[in-house]
Amino acid sequence: MIRIAAVGDLHYGEGSREILRPSLQHLQDRADLLLLAGDLTRCGGPEEVKILADELRGLPIPVVAVLGNHDYHADREAGVRRVLEDAHVQVLEGEAAAIDVDGVRVGIAGTKGFGGGFRGAHGSDFGEPEMKAFVGHTKMLSDRLERALAGLDADLRIALLHYSPIEATLEGERLEIYPFLGSYLLAEAVDNAGADLVLHGHAHHGVEKGRTPSGIPVRNVAQPVIRHAYNVYTLDARRQVLAAAAGGIS
Repeated sequence: MIRIAAVGDLHYGEGSREILRPSLQHLQDRADLLLLAGDLTRCGGPEEVKILADELRGLPIPVVAVLGNHDYHADREAGVRRVLEDAHVQVLEGEAAAIDVDGVRVGIAGTKGFGGGFRGAHGSDFGEPEMKAFVGHTKMLSDRLERALAGLDADLRIALLHYSPIEATLEGERLEIYPFLGSYLLAEAVDNAGADLVLHGHAHHGVEKGRTPSGIPVRNVAQPVIRHAYNVYTLDARRQVLAAAAGGIS
């Protein structure tokens, strides 16, 4: 069995020091991988993510992350990525990584994703340049995700996102903001390429569990939703997601 610790929306900044570290002390006994689903900072400052990176540095298990909208706010996302990578956190954007865990090859394809809405209530790339750019950005990132997933040579495949690919995990959020919380195009990409698990954050008032239209399990791991330092999801040999175990403290 492969144990995947996951959390998003940590929103690190000044005053966050030592918040997560106590919960990471025994992480290697609970999980084989740690996946971070974006919004690692408050406003996208490299100095903010350095506080988190210092707590992640030296972890004995692999750490893989995507960035979120907060991590882009200061237009310094490249610096945020560099700080994480200096701490040996692998950051993905339209890219994939494969990690060997006890003879099982676990593939992770990651993207921030973007908005646009869901079937029956979604935007289209028609009309003003601004609308074309908005929806076009989501299409581009979804296409990259699909290619990254499809190109993985792995026994298990995980899609790591920030924005949601489905409506189900947004329940509890205001309907008016659904188009800014995710896009059905991300779910289409996952269903087309195939995956065993999808993780995302961003929806602080949503719910944890859902499925893509083809039945792939989706988990919203935003910390305000899971209310712990991380949750651990176990993929068994039959590629089924077993019950999550809470890890650490909120």
